[in-house]
Amino acid sequence: MDRKYEGLIVLNTKGKEDSVDDLVGAVAKEMEAEGAKLEEIKQMGRHKFAYNARHLDGGHYVNYIFQADAQQVQKIQGKLKLNALVHLQHYQRLG
Repeated sequence: MDRKYEGLIVLNTKGKEDSVDDLVGAVAKEMEAEGAKLEEIKQMGRHKFAYNARHLDGGHYVNYIFQADAQQVQKIQGKLKLNALVHLQHYQRLG
């Protein structure tokens, strides 16, 4: 059963600040390849971290709103874990 989810993804844009839209689109395509039906993508911009994590001082935050079932969300998490440009990811079921 498909449910609505919110995925907060923090992208490592170090050295790639000019192609942020391409990175956001590439992550969206990876999510759709795993069966997610994207409804909305909100780019929240670059924010500094409270401390340097893995030699990064900040990242580009993107909020993806999508429909999927629980197994698809696990597949998305597994696939994005392998993507070096994805620094952090957090998913939350809405409603």
